[in-house]
Amino acid sequence: MNATPPQRWDIFCRVVDNYGDIGVCWRLARQLASEYRLQVRLWVDELAALQAIWPPTQQLETQQLSGVEVRVWRTDADFEGMEAADVVIEAFACELPPTYQQSLKQRAIKADQAPFWFNLEYLSAEDWVDGCHGLSSIHPQLGLKKTFFFPGFAPKTGGLLREKDLLKARDAFVGGPEKSAFLQRLGIESEARGLLISLFGYENPALPGLLRHWQEGDQPITCLVPPGRLCRYLEGCLATELLPGSRWQRGRLRLQAIPFLSQTDYDWLLWACDLNFVRGEDSFVRAQWAAKPLIWHIYQQEDGAHLIKLEAFLKRYTQGLSPALAASIRHLWLGWNQGEETGNWWETAIKNYPEWLKHSRTWCAELNSSADLAAKLVHFCQKTL
Repeated sequence: MNATPPQRWDIFCRVVDNYGDIGVCWRLARQLASEYRLQVRLWVDELAALQAIWPPTQQLETQQLSGVEVRVWRTDADFEGMEAADVVIEAFACELPPTYQQSLKQRAIKADQAPFWFNLEYLSAEDWVDGCHGLSSIHPQLGLKKTFFFPGFAPKTGGLLREKDLLKARDAFVGGPEKSAFLQRLGIESEARGLLISLFGYENPALPGLLRHWQEGDQPITCLVPPGRLCRYLEGCLATELLPGSRWQRGRLRLQAIPFLSQTDYDWLLWACDLNFVRGEDSFVRAQWAAKPLIWHIYQQEDGAHLIKLEAFLKRYTQGLSPALAASIRHLWLGWNQGEETGNWWETAIKNYPEWLKHSRTWCAELNSSADLAAKLVHFCQKTL
């Protein structure tokens, strides 16, 4: 029988990539609290980012949201005298405050079981992740063990964030009246024909060429654009302001600006669309659970390491596809991420859309066969006790 998991968890999050870091941390915190009935405290340094994806958030130093205690993590915060939690997570190597580290040490001295200390790493599909997941190191000053937890796509990694009822909720949404009601709430006209695409990403010089291709293509496209960096870039390309509700149409393409969405609504958007352009880590994972074709704009790194990560994922993702579709997806993704012309590859990929859609469903089912990230974190603690 498994031991009872440690009850008190602290998650520390510094907001770097707008909503990706806080998006992952907030989903994890909510899932630990709701599915495992754990006492979760989330420390975040930029409350406005959380408020954007979870509107009930208020500008308060401390508040309760969805069963999670949310606290503002200020640069000068002093944790002296505060008892460290049973489990402490540094999200993406954000580094714990020195006074909290001392609290960890004091807790380890007083308790029979030292607190679990995790560094939650960034998601990667690279092969080396399998061997590094779960490895530990001893902090040179504190003498405490820190474990490196790598999310990933293989069974030997830390898995992906996935609430237990997520896919059931997705299928009910797609097959029920909620989808139509949601699109209507966003102002999407019922006569919209052709492909329905969501467009979320970073600034991208490949965008103008792709827009021209969509305008001149054979298939009508309705493209939904939320506020953000790519939307601002798009406004410059079109020389027009795109406020929520705005529409712009040329040829076969209709662009429609939509409001910024909460995490729940964003899941619904991914489920409602035929194809999703996503960015970063959080929306990338959620798009895979949507089981729809996707195009990922990975967070750019100066040394080009992001392209190695992109190729590693594509190697896994395109297995089992026909050569034509595998090649078109690979070149389409690489072109999109390097700001290059992608029109011809888009045409090949979209001609094979039925195969791509079937593959997306199979890929999602394969990922779903492994335990999720929250479950693996809890199980790691249980088996160590």
